[in-house]
Amino acid sequence: MGTINGIITFFKDGGFFLWPLVIIFVVGVAIAIERWVYLTIETSRNRSLWDEVAPHLGAGNFKQAITLANNSQAQIGTVLKYGLARLSTARRRDDIQQAMEESLLEIVPRLEKRTHYLSALANIGMLVGLLGTIMALIHAFGAVSQANPAEKASLLAAAISEAMNNTASGLFVAIVLLLSHMFLEAKTTSLIDSLEIAVVKFLNSITERYSEPAAPAPQGGMAPRAPAPRPA
Repeated sequence: MGTINGIITFFKDGGFFLWPLVIIFVVGVAIAIERWVYLTIETSRNRSLWDEVAPHLGAGNFKQAITLANNSQAQIGTVLKYGLARLSTARRRDDIQQAMEESLLEIVPRLEKRTHYLSALANIGMLVGLLGTIMALIHAFGAVSQANPAEKASLLAAAISEAMNNTASGLFVAIVLLLSHMFLEAKTTSLIDSLEIAVVKFLNSITERYSEPAAPAPQGGMAPRAPAPRPA
């Protein structure tokens, strides 16, 4: 009960601007949790699908690889489907690589979706806390200038308490949301890097599979010369 009463007193002393900070904090935490769950699920799906597809790619069993990619909802399955679809019409590495990079252009925005909101909400929260601090101080000095000398100390103390509550709340919201943004950015970057690594491994397996062996050089280093025709 003591903690709850302390929180209630903190909000009462903090004034109006603490409520926008609460809304900003709740929205930011909801976005962070949703993004963390999404990225964790996608990482698990990608790892599981790649473990199944990699042996078939190494063996040249592309039909089975296409079947596994089509039956999966993992992002890496989309990348592989683009590459395998282009493989049926082209053999050049650059053509297949271009198709797979095109799929990454569709996938990356979905992985980064809403994450940048966290940094914006952190900045807004810090500014709202600063605004609440300034408004509390303005209200304090205006009230103190018209109050009785006996009441000035208590009014000033209450106003400073309100200002500090806003400052602390704004900093708390900004720190939590910025840390969440940093963590999710690192998780997103790691997932994108794993997709790019899978593209390189896929291209290497295709190149090794369809590369033609070089023609053996003639022994002795030179081809035998044809005999010159005899004069009639």
